[in-house]
Amino acid sequence: MRNTALSPNVLFNLEHFSHKPLFEGVDYAWEALKRLAAYIAALLREAQPCTQVTVMPGAVVEPNVLFGEGVIVEPHTYVKGPSLIGARTVIRHGAYIRGNAIIGEDCIIGNATEVKHAVLMDGVRASHWNYIGDSIVGFGVNIGAGAKLSNRKITDTEIVVKDAEGNRYPTGLTKLGGIIGDETQIGCNAVLNPGTVLGKRCLVYPLTSVRGVHAPGQVIKP
Repeated sequence: MRNTALSPNVLFNLEHFSHKPLFEGVDYAWEALKRLAAYIAALLREAQPCTQVTVMPGAVVEPNVLFGEGVIVEPHTYVKGPSLIGARTVIRHGAYIRGNAIIGEDCIIGNATEVKHAVLMDGVRASHWNYIGDSIVGFGVNIGAGAKLSNRKITDTEIVVKDAEGNRYPTGLTKLGGIIGDETQIGCNAVLNPGTVLGKRCLVYPLTSVRGVHAPGQVIKP
């Protein structure tokens, strides 16, 4: 039986997301990651480049990166394509965008933060020393300094999402980070183990190791 708590329409307010079509027909949120590369490639073929972008000296931006209006890319960042960066987002000094990334509007990608094969919706803050790999991060999520969304098991085997009732959901993926619902707050130096799902407005305390599926509004402590 399908667990609706794992549906993108439950985890995210997609009506306000410009990339809502990525999630159409998706039962479990992580399935959108399987079509991410093709979705980005299709948009890049049709899109017109924006001229109202500030790329500061020392930043490296590879081809096939589409910026929205008002984006600022600070010195000594590295942005690989294919990637889509939404309006007014700031890519701060020392950030690394590794490609196949969608970063929404009004986001902050900060110093020593790495984003790879991931979707960040509008208003996400990943300001200091974060790793976000093979993940989906909802609206207004704040990822505290040093927090990591781990995407690969040390055994390099398939990632299976497990809910509180003991149900198992094979993903068919060996790389899957976190699925983070809207307005969740993740404390400094927390680690989300591969395949962690957090509902909307969860609160993760600093230094917490998190796994499994957590209902909306849960407070998760060490």
